[in-house]
Amino acid sequence: MKLKCIALATAAFAGAFAPMAQAQEQFVPLLVYRTGQFAPLGIPWADGKQDYLKLVNAKGGVNGVKISYEECETAYDTAKGVECYERLKGKGGGAAGFDPQSTGITFAVTDKAPGDKMPLVTMGYGLSQSADGRVFEWNFPMLGNYWTAADSMIQDILKKEKGNLKGKKIALVYHDSPYGKEPIPLLEKRAAKDGFELIKLPVTAPGVEQKSTWLQIRQNRPDYVLLWSAGVMTPAAVREAQATNYPREKIYAVWWAGSDHDVKDIGAGAKGYNTVTIHNSADRDKVHDEVKAQVYDKGQGTAKDAKELGQIAHTRGMMISMLQVEAIRTAQEKYGKGKVMTPEQVRWGLENLNLTQERLNELGFGKIIRPIKTSCDNHLGTDWARIAQWDGSKFKVVSDWYQADKSMVDPLVKEYGDKYAKEKNVKVRTCN
Repeated sequence: MKLKCIALATAAFAGAFAPMAQAQEQFVPLLVYRTGQFAPLGIPWADGKQDYLKLVNAKGGVNGVKISYEECETAYDTAKGVECYERLKGKGGGAAGFDPQSTGITFAVTDKAPGDKMPLVTMGYGLSQSADGRVFEWNFPMLGNYWTAADSMIQDILKKEKGNLKGKKIALVYHDSPYGKEPIPLLEKRAAKDGFELIKLPVTAPGVEQKSTWLQIRQNRPDYVLLWSAGVMTPAAVREAQATNYPREKIYAVWWAGSDHDVKDIGAGAKGYNTVTIHNSADRDKVHDEVKAQVYDKGQGTAKDAKELGQIAHTRGMMISMLQVEAIRTAQEKYGKGKVMTPEQVRWGLENLNLTQERLNELGFGKIIRPIKTSCDNHLGTDWARIAQWDGSKFKVVSDWYQADKSMVDPLVKEYGDKYAKEKNVKVRTCN
């Protein structure tokens, strides 16, 4: 009888702790900027990230492990972003990696990540040279960076100009920050190769006042304008182009300046405005229907209205969260299904992603993202891009697929990666 009582007590004791064990969750920090100069971009981007995590939880989590998350407002301020990083990196036994959502914040925490053993996922932004996994073990600029974006833009312009840019002028209107300066090395290299004149026009933050910039454009008469902006700077630029009668079809915006909210209030005045996309992020796919059915129809949507589903910035947010979730899932295949992964294990998952077309179709992203495979030396995966054009009411994809010219981009990645390693005394990994 005594032994039976002990056994029952032991079972009861174990039962009391069973919910606690099952309640273990994978923590994903969400750095956001719902306020500040870039809020028009940051809000739908943040909504998309959170909505996809809600969908994953609605479907049972990652092999039964639910995702917990916490937003931290940065207002796109680097110091605030670093504070968020420091506060959240150890939560939940160790964050499953950060999407800093800012090039400036990425620059600041890149030096911290190796010591903290913390992965950084910077889809479409951050340090372009961090595609080199030999140098940047903890950075993952997935699907494309600013050099691949700029190269795809030039390829589309070359196509319009029948392969000849000699004697042409291309102006770069850019946010005067680390973000805005990122494409310059690639564009200078392209200008030397293709024979066009690159005119660099920095705009002081927040970018609302651009009259002097567009006066210079009026005087220099560039054949094309590349716009490297975000948030309030973007519609300000489009309105100035409209006021100075610069053809909007001659403007090419980086993906962070190419979302519905950037031009919808201008409407027909922005008709012809071009943006480069990360893979095919201007399209809709099954994931949008799933989020509506399993999140918004149940009153759990992050945005005020399900109409935000399908907008480019929101879709990009979902893409980022999907990549983080699939890295967790990949890590579980090696370290144990149904377990919470450490930051180091998630890093391994990010470095060993293999999202086939079949898998992307299952996830509902088959039309949006092309297959991606990462490795020790390749932390970008595969870059693809298309050109979308504003027709006065919505963006329409108007080009075929582009992939950056490796002979242009790869030497820059190595040059700037090696330079970073030397300056920071980083031991370069040997990848087999």
